[in-house]
Amino acid sequence: MKGDDLVLAALREAEGFLSGQQLGGSLGMSRAAIWKHVAALRNAGCRIESRPGLGYRLLQSPELLQADDVTSRLTSSVFGRELLCLSSTGSTNDELRRLAREGRAEGLAVVADEQTAGRGRLGRQWVSTAGVNLYLSLLLRPGVAPAEAPQLALLAAVAVALGLEDLGLEPEIKWPNDVLLKGAKVCGILTEMEAEADRVDFVVVGVGVNLNSRASDFPPELRDKATSVLMHSGAKVDRAAFLADLLSHFELLYEQYTAGGFAAIRGQWEMRCVMIGRKINVNAGGRIIGGICEGIDTDGALLVKGRKHEPAQRVLAGDVTVLDGYMKARD
Repeated sequence: MKGDDLVLAALREAEGFLSGQQLGGSLGMSRAAIWKHVAALRNAGCRIESRPGLGYRLLQSPELLQADDVTSRLTSSVFGRELLCLSSTGSTNDELRRLAREGRAEGLAVVADEQTAGRGRLGRQWVSTAGVNLYLSLLLRPGVAPAEAPQLALLAAVAVALGLEDLGLEPEIKWPNDVLLKGAKVCGILTEMEAEADRVDFVVVGVGVNLNSRASDFPPELRDKATSVLMHSGAKVDRAAFLADLLSHFELLYEQYTAGGFAAIRGQWEMRCVMIGRKINVNAGGRIIGGICEGIDTDGALLVKGRKHEPAQRVLAGDVTVLDGYMKARD
């Protein structure tokens, strides 16, 4: 645990005030370090009273994710069994990549209540409001070739969709890494790997799900493109319960993937795809490919049918625009 988390845990357990000397002695920190951690917790939304001669007392804290609250609900046997919960970090992907290089085992999960440098695909910013959403990274060590690693983003999208369906919602998936609610983005997925020429060392799967954001949490330019479960349904989500459910879905899908390859989960992805049968444009590295989306191939490549009597083109990477919009009634 980080210093902020240790101090917060100690204040939560205390029945009254704890002096800086008491906190420092129990946590192996100086009084100056305790003061700095208390200041950081206040900046993160904790109400901490301080009185001369008495020390510090926690009055109120934001609903931070706690590892015990998540692991007590897990039905998975590998993913999330080792769980690092951070109050704040630059990027959960960066934190997990550092741990992966130290040799940590597959299944390790890192979550944060806030990201100060969250990012999505193509270097885009991921808005990471403190204390309301899920910012998660998972460590995988799959026995696949580097070219197959991007399939894991599609797998993660299905896992998120299943978690949202458990909340009574009807999510849809947009290739390759977005999960939508009525055309607005509720989840983004970013996979990053380290590999040799013919072997993947590890893959970090980063998942950001907007659970309890309000419209005011998004910058103006995103308010017509992004949504949250709370904005969509009016219901607040228990983040610990959602995370435990998501990890369980991910593990089951990963077991299917490990046994049967991407073909084993392709059907689950396609049945939730918002694009099949619609006119799309794909920006593939500056080259625009237009046509009708026919789904995805057995390896996860997007299939785009241009001219009627020509075979569909395979697209391995790119940004998709649905030309007739997301709200068109589907067959």
